[in-house]
Amino acid sequence: MEDDRRKRIAILGSTGSIGQQTLEVVRALPDQFRIVGLAAGKNIGLLAKQIEEFRPRFAYSQSDDRQRWSLEDMACHPDVDIVVIAISGKAGLLPTLAAVRAGKNVALANKESLVMAGELITREAILNGAQILPVDSEHSAIWQCINGEPQTPSQIILTASGGPFRLYLPPQLREITVKQALNHPTWQMGNKVTIDSATLMNKGLEVIEAHWLFDMPFDRIKVLVHPQSIIHSMVEFNDGSIKALLSPPDMRFPIQYALSHPERLANPQLPRLDWSHNQNLAFEQPNMDLFPCLKLAIEAGIKGGTYPAVLSGADEMAVELFLSHRIKFTDIPILIEQALCTHQVINSPTLEEIIEADNWARRELSFLT
Repeated sequence: MEDDRRKRIAILGSTGSIGQQTLEVVRALPDQFRIVGLAAGKNIGLLAKQIEEFRPRFAYSQSDDRQRWSLEDMACHPDVDIVVIAISGKAGLLPTLAAVRAGKNVALANKESLVMAGELITREAILNGAQILPVDSEHSAIWQCINGEPQTPSQIILTASGGPFRLYLPPQLREITVKQALNHPTWQMGNKVTIDSATLMNKGLEVIEAHWLFDMPFDRIKVLVHPQSIIHSMVEFNDGSIKALLSPPDMRFPIQYALSHPERLANPQLPRLDWSHNQNLAFEQPNMDLFPCLKLAIEAGIKGGTYPAVLSGADEMAVELFLSHRIKFTDIPILIEQALCTHQVINSPTLEEIIEADNWARRELSFLT
């Protein structure tokens, strides 16, 4: 039957930016994909509309106390082929772990899972035959560039838009408002990811992700600012050749590739680059003095242990404080660095120790503010 041939998808975080764009892809390709599970946080109204349209077999809402399903139940359900982890923050950690332990293919848009517990998740994925299919445009680009290559790249080059404030001076950064920070020049994303992009923390988290996804040492992962966001990342091989993936800056491209892999599907709703107009591709080095979050993230990744979990928890808390107008934009890296400096690291942590490190960082920032 036709339904049996369609990939069965559960989306955790269906009302967020990535979740909604995933449903756009499914809506455009109804013969290829079928929604069997939807999970959301507090946006009950939008979730109800999604349930009415896609008729999933099971659904979850954070706001409903009478839940039949948990996120972990949905992530490992036998009727699910692909789990889309579109939840932001540490809430995505346990469902991601449940999915890989169940041997599911995981379309991962949640950075914090691999940042906090990359060693644990990648080990469980290997043990259980699960595939982690990156949804971030940068990691999807790397993945597509190395597919079919017999040798490991000598270097990974993650591109970054630079955010809306890359040309600002320090006095200007101190006066940035929440409204300004949420106005990204290129991408449409959720609030947390948008602020992380403005501080360049997003790119630091992606460096840690790339380390685990592609088993690449940190000193062979570089960051390059590319404001046009047309080249989504590059890989360099030992002969000096470089492969890059180009597309318009639209998250539906990496989402669709994660869902359709190993096939490529024609989707008339996706935009095309217009080469009849000049496409200027500019590059520059990131300014880590102006945006210290990038440096803090890379240093935490290199140190390992529970440092990345503290980084993740401290960043999530600091972003919340900024969004609620309790701290300045420039206070975000200051608070994160304070948490990292006072943390007593645990090497080779258990899952419980990782979660506690994240909770400790949140308590530490609450105390500092």
